[in-house]
Amino acid sequence: METIDGASLRFLKKLEANNNRDWFEAHKDTFKVHQAQVKTFFEALASRMEAYDQIEKTKMFRIYRDVRFSKDKTPYKTQFAASYSRLGLERRGGRFLCIKPGGSFAAAGFWNPNKEDLLRIRQELDLDASEFKGVVEAKPFAAIWGKLKGDAVKTAPKGFDKHHPDIALIRQKQFIFVKNFTDSKVLEEDFIHQVDGAFKAVLPYFDLMGSILTTNLNGESLIG
Repeated sequence: METIDGASLRFLKKLEANNNRDWFEAHKDTFKVHQAQVKTFFEALASRMEAYDQIEKTKMFRIYRDVRFSKDKTPYKTQFAASYSRLGLERRGGRFLCIKPGGSFAAAGFWNPNKEDLLRIRQELDLDASEFKGVVEAKPFAAIWGKLKGDAVKTAPKGFDKHHPDIALIRQKQFIFVKNFTDSKVLEEDFIHQVDGAFKAVLPYFDLMGSILTTNLNGESLIG
């Protein structure tokens, strides 16, 4: 199945209005039907991406929320979502797709780099951010993905000059791009083509970041 069924969005809306165990258990068979249909869509998208990238794993997230440390105690997520992991150390970056009534989006980039990767990215931007900006500000890329998003520290990270001309980039903790979709877009027959095109367009960014994260500041490979 290469389309999203409107019934799946309607089910999620009903779940949002009835986010409790009794309602969910009474409608669990219906949930499983929609879950299977959307999972097929996620897998079909992964197959398309294999034409230009190597995907190691497609993960569809569980509907159940972990409420142990959350003020929100509603037991279920009101979305279907999947992540796509790339294969190999040299292929850095991940992709994510969320199907949610009124809030569907695709995302790509680096959600939570470990401290070593984050330092390496910052060092590269400190040395010369021109190539990074050239990739993410290129018209074909920016037309699809817009501007860089993600959390940032409030001041200059330790060891970096707060007056650096690119300190706004250096302060980033996450390096992600997000593309939102209306419900009507999600239900279009070519929605999978739209998402696939966006995910393909992110390759120059992934290639650059992969090169940064697999070399030192002298450009020498770190992976042999």
